[in-house]
Amino acid sequence: MTIDTSPQAAYGPDTLSYDEEAEAIRIGEAMRRYLVANKRKGIVLGVSGGIDSSVVAALAVKALGPERVLALHMPEQESSDDTIGFSTMLTDALGIDSVLEEISPVLIGLGAYQRRDDAVRRVVPEYGPGWKSKIVLPSVVDSDAYRLFSVVVEDPQGRQSTHRLTTEAYLEIVAATNFKQRVRKALEYFHADRLNYAVAGTPNRLEYDQGFFVKLGDGAADLKPIAHLYKTQVYAMAAHLGVPAEIQARPSTTDTYSLEQSQEEFYFSLPYQRMDLCLYGLNHGIATAEVAEATGLTVEQVERVYRDIVQKRRTTAYLHSAPMLVDEVPLNIKES
Repeated sequence: MTIDTSPQAAYGPDTLSYDEEAEAIRIGEAMRRYLVANKRKGIVLGVSGGIDSSVVAALAVKALGPERVLALHMPEQESSDDTIGFSTMLTDALGIDSVLEEISPVLIGLGAYQRRDDAVRRVVPEYGPGWKSKIVLPSVVDSDAYRLFSVVVEDPQGRQSTHRLTTEAYLEIVAATNFKQRVRKALEYFHADRLNYAVAGTPNRLEYDQGFFVKLGDGAADLKPIAHLYKTQVYAMAAHLGVPAEIQARPSTTDTYSLEQSQEEFYFSLPYQRMDLCLYGLNHGIATAEVAEATGLTVEQVERVYRDIVQKRRTTAYLHSAPMLVDEVPLNIKES
């Protein structure tokens, strides 16, 4: 691997530049090796019209051909109005088969929306039909104060207000919302099982490193082809592979809550370009003064970001952990 083994000679905006074609070939070779080793015929993945799933789909097509890639559109009643338009634009551009799976009925059956709304009412008793919401986190660069999640609610007349969440309400909102990712993943594995395909996950390096995924939801996959690529590099790969320009220009959102929500206000606190440079700087021991100059932050702000990165790694380690076994169970026992 040549894109992240050591610090560049000159740290700055071009630090994350790399040979996209060589990397696309290398990723494609890894995909093919995995399929051969595990006797799988192709790739299934969920597409949202976002940059990460678009790049994974394009890489799979380059490696395997469009006939061996199946994309799933999996909207629900709170998805952005343009989600299907963008994801269909992608599958049309790549020439791959796709299946539309509307997951709202499953979520209603599981009580996902009701459970979420009940949790919001713990802090906003008047919250009810016609209201919308999202959860947000204060910026890490503004203060060293302990950051707590709040819920932003909007009433049917469009009036918004922000309310500090209790721990119980926050956990219940997240738990109910996680149904969305877990239902989608169940459908991905249904189609993978019926076709004898493998499921491709779509986290980039920033999401994978910082635990920005749901365990056994979007965190579950047979292969994660871009988990080593910083998001800046994912965008560069998108341009190289010819992902539609409209998708490349689309802002990154969670597309999870009924109110529009950016990844920055929910989790990362900084635009991905700055977060990538901070993560790279921390990973490679770059002086905070250099990181500050490259990102337009102060040294103190970079130090806050570093502490937040380390803290997220600690608190989300559970998401990466395999199931606990009391004793090791060898799987290569030879018959006597």
